[in-house]
Amino acid sequence: MTTLDRRSAGTPAQPRWRQVVRDYVALTKPRIIELLLVTTFPVMFLAERGIPPLGLVLATLVGGVLAAGSANTLNCVLDRDIDARMHRTENRPLVTGAIRPRAAVVFGVVLGVASVLWLGLLVNTLSALLALGAIVLYVGFYTMLLKRRTSQNIVWGGVAGCMPVLIGWSAVTESLDWPALVLFLVVFFWTPPHYWPLSMRFKEDYANAGVPMLPVVAEDVAVGRQIVAYTWVTVLTSLVLVPVAPMGWVYTVTALVAGGVFVVESHRLLGRARRGVAGPALGAMRLFHFSISYLTLLFLSVAVDPLLYLPLPLG
Repeated sequence: MTTLDRRSAGTPAQPRWRQVVRDYVALTKPRIIELLLVTTFPVMFLAERGIPPLGLVLATLVGGVLAAGSANTLNCVLDRDIDARMHRTENRPLVTGAIRPRAAVVFGVVLGVASVLWLGLLVNTLSALLALGAIVLYVGFYTMLLKRRTSQNIVWGGVAGCMPVLIGWSAVTESLDWPALVLFLVVFFWTPPHYWPLSMRFKEDYANAGVPMLPVVAEDVAVGRQIVAYTWVTVLTSLVLVPVAPMGWVYTVTALVAGGVFVVESHRLLGRARRGVAGPALGAMRLFHFSISYLTLLFLSVAVDPLLYLPLPLG
């Protein structure tokens, strides 16, 4: 019995149209989109130095969802052979046959065109061009060029994941400025210590698929050292925003406390690797999950901090 047969047999009462919708949504990788949105709308609050217009926020987020969905869908098309050889991705719709590659390509292209038109018409031209650039970087630069060729794939390919920061800032200001660049670099340096722990946990999957992620080609101790280095750079870069933006006490305290925990957790991972701990006991997923919490808290403070300095209404 195939994976598709097992899934169909397990859900006899599932309406066909609803399952089709779920399959197409799965192609867009919603959990990744959620993380991208976490870095988009807080930057809009910082750029506005207050609460940006609700219509602009919604238009920007919808455009961002469409762009990310396009990039992720096309990534699924190009990586379907890899996904078929990895346990954690073997149930994706293109692997099971629930969606055909040609249909997925059409869906991804339509989402991409819609995102550029949507942002261009309802936000501004710069945001639309940045969204297009994010799609091209993720699909062309990361998926097609880097992923199967170098252990540094996620480092440089991660540039695409930094683009929502610039999109959020440009949506408000119709320009780019130093605070946006600093936050862009925070996400850039954060990506390796976020993704490499996941790769450590599933390195056998990546090895079977022939993807040279750093944990596949290097010892855990060497990977741990790089994770520690990138974590320190991430936290130090986040503190650069304090004088550049400038930021108040909410962001500063959050960056110091959350960043301190992030650094400690990365050192603990390296320590376990040095003691020869391997597999689930290494605790790589602990750092992976905390990295998400770190980024969420940091960018939430980016949004909250400027609100504390708004003038109080009189009367």
